[in-house]
Amino acid sequence: MKIITVLGARPQFIKAAPLSETLRKNHNEKIVHTGQHYDYQMSDVFFEELGIPEPDYFLGVGSKQHGAQTGEMLTKVEEVLLQEKPDWVLVYGDTNSTLAGALAAAKLHIPIAHVEAGLRSYNRQMPEEINRVLTDHLSALLFCPTDRAVENLAQEGLTEGVVRTGDVMADALYYHARRAEDRQLGDNLRYPEKSYLLATVHRAENTDSPEHLRGIVEAFARIEGQIVLPLHPRTKKLLQDHKISLPGNVKQIEPVGYLEMILLEKGAELILTDSGGVQKEAYLWRVPCVTMRNETEWVETVQIGWNTLTGASADKIAAAVASYRRNPLPPYQENLYGNGRASEEIAAALEKQRR
Repeated sequence: MKIITVLGARPQFIKAAPLSETLRKNHNEKIVHTGQHYDYQMSDVFFEELGIPEPDYFLGVGSKQHGAQTGEMLTKVEEVLLQEKPDWVLVYGDTNSTLAGALAAAKLHIPIAHVEAGLRSYNRQMPEEINRVLTDHLSALLFCPTDRAVENLAQEGLTEGVVRTGDVMADALYYHARRAEDRQLGDNLRYPEKSYLLATVHRAENTDSPEHLRGIVEAFARIEGQIVLPLHPRTKKLLQDHKISLPGNVKQIEPVGYLEMILLEKGAELILTDSGGVQKEAYLWRVPCVTMRNETEWVETVQIGWNTLTGASADKIAAAVASYRRNPLPPYQENLYGNGRASEEIAAALEKQRR
């Protein structure tokens, strides 16, 4: 089969690595990179270190307002699809690249396969929620990472083409863990095991709100111990725009590649994040997580006690960290996100459609 994979953002590059390798054993996959994340540290480095094939098309859309960005991607992806005439269009997650790829395919009557289908935060203020809901309702195959994702789709009347595969991000973590362990970290990334907390902040709901950003930074100042913060370029700019200074216990570093990131996650005492993927990776590394949002798509981690939702409240963030430090962790549940073979399950489901 000919498969066009549409990618555009850091989490999608990570998820695509194991699945792309699996698909290319028997099929003709071509990668379209929309350019949503376009600088070296947010894009090229992932293709290099994860061994993802170079994109066959780079659309160069870049950063814009949601409507303008999605519209330009839609136009350019459509041109590729008209030229390539694929059997399937494969999209990942919940970005503007995801929705643009799905819309372009749907209007050309090309079947869509959605990896990481069925996730819901039930917060329509999040652009990601709009993207994932619309993409699910356009897709012919819905690859769900969890039982909850399957249930979410059923509640919306989506039961056909739904496959519970496990999580491709778990595949990626297991697949690259050994390579990460062998990697030589730079001096600025070498910290004694469990001697630091790791933080990431990039969600628009936090970065676009001076109040939220100040609450998070205030929480960092209240937390005892060093916090390592790989700073997203957009977050860095908005901190400057809002005249918010990071406290002395926060070590700001440049964005890191995936292998460096998972080593930082594994070695952390605790992780503070507003990222969906980092929440999961924290759990897979058995590191407690404080999620600086009011909801999460990965509700399983909250239900079993390894993840706490705090929003951007300095009081709640600091209290959650203190609670994890004070109390023993709950029992760990194996295979919550599958057994690391989601890529094989997805490839098998696509091949079944051909027969």
